[in-house]
Amino acid sequence: MGTTRREQPLTVHHLNQLLLVCSLVLLVAVAAVRISSRSGLPSLLVYLGIGVAMGQDGIGDVHFDNAELTQVIGYAALVVILAEGGLGTKWKEIKPGLPAASSLAIVGVSVSVGVTATAAHYLIGLEWRQALIIGAVVSSTDAAAVFSVLRKVPLPSRVTGILEAESGFNDAPVVILVVAFSTAGPVDHWYHLVGEIALELAIGALIGLAVGFLGAYGLRHVALPASGLYPIAVMAIAVTAYAAGALAHGSGFLAVYLAAMVLGNAKLPHWPATRGFADGLGWIAQIGMFVLLGLLVTPHEMGDDIWPALVIGLVLTMVARPLSVVLALLPFRMRWQEQALMSWAGLRGAVPIILATIPMVSGIEESRRIFNIVFVLVVVYTLVQGPTLPWLARTLGLSTSDSETADLGIESAPLERLRGHLLSLAIPDGSKMHGVEINELRLPAGAAVTLVVRGGESFVPLPTTVLRRGDELLVVATDPVRDAAERRLRAVGQGGKLADWLGTGGDRAQGWG
Repeated sequence: MGTTRREQPLTVHHLNQLLLVCSLVLLVAVAAVRISSRSGLPSLLVYLGIGVAMGQDGIGDVHFDNAELTQVIGYAALVVILAEGGLGTKWKEIKPGLPAASSLAIVGVSVSVGVTATAAHYLIGLEWRQALIIGAVVSSTDAAAVFSVLRKVPLPSRVTGILEAESGFNDAPVVILVVAFSTAGPVDHWYHLVGEIALELAIGALIGLAVGFLGAYGLRHVALPASGLYPIAVMAIAVTAYAAGALAHGSGFLAVYLAAMVLGNAKLPHWPATRGFADGLGWIAQIGMFVLLGLLVTPHEMGDDIWPALVIGLVLTMVARPLSVVLALLPFRMRWQEQALMSWAGLRGAVPIILATIPMVSGIEESRRIFNIVFVLVVVYTLVQGPTLPWLARTLGLSTSDSETADLGIESAPLERLRGHLLSLAIPDGSKMHGVEINELRLPAGAAVTLVVRGGESFVPLPTTVLRRGDELLVVATDPVRDAAERRLRAVGQGGKLADWLGTGGDRAQGWG
């Protein structure tokens, strides 16, 4: 913070003022969530606007120019956002698209960097180092923007899985490229960069998977003293994966995403509470990161950078991204409609803006101009791409019905001394468990529905009790049949009482099967 007054010691009064300001900003930002959700805009635009309004050209007149602090906080927020995204990624949806997503994250990024950097050099007149930095910075799709928009747009699971996995994977190679291009001295040869990227991705993937599986095993076999500790433990394991990957000179971003994805598909105890906790942390991380990035911007200095940003963004959106999608997906024979949608859905967000602080911290010439160009590009093209994505999906015939059968949110609490588990679930509106009798659930021996809550009243059900939408069930299961009981409940929720005969089995309804 820039100030000319003598620094004063921090007092309780100052702390109270800081807490008041932070709480007011948070309340305004939370209220803005409804604006973004109803308008279809990614929330980053609203939060960036709050930050700009608080800055030195806004009503707040807050002077903030610490790029290094912004980078550190941005990295921390990105770890939380990737963890939340990984926890919400369903393995059965992402599994078929992993090869395509990996190709987009490596081949697609390479093509995008080359095309965008060439345009920045020849059309804008930037030196090659600055052009390569911009090309690398804007070639990463943003996890927060992709997760927030795609999960509101009914798309085929194959397309959604590829785009979500790509946004989780492509941060790693882009960070390596930006750091390499922002280092003083000559840039490494391309084959050195390729080898470094491959090695860091491999290390990050191994550590992320190892930490995820070990953490899931521990949480499933150790009963913590309080249910509120499970969400904290899950997030701590995900952050541990990032730290371990980074310390091992691997990709910490890939490690945290993969570890969170493993945890999210491991059917952990108290999962709905954990998912809600992670979702809340993700919102706080987004709000804090975007507001801080908005504070770092100086709007009155950006006039000369608007036109270059529009030109580079146009090349990126209309040439670099489509070409990278076509070349990266060439071996997978995807329909042109799917490729067109994925070209338009390559949303940029806070990640490119955070990466644009790396050359500022490194002292690269014209680094402030690079930051301004990236900021304008992200704001303008997110404003264009985000709201038009549902329309494009419908035009291309890729918008699916969002009236699919709702999955059951089953919460499990381990009963360690009794060697059992207490499963609780609510029957959603779209569940085919509606109308099924208790005995038609055909739970395995060792599992039973012990209580039903309906209309605020609870009762012990009979074998002939018919389940209804909105019912809450308590199911007690012994340790050996816990997984089988949950699979059966999910199967009935998806396929009704005839799930097994209709081909809706429970083995693949959830998890890594």
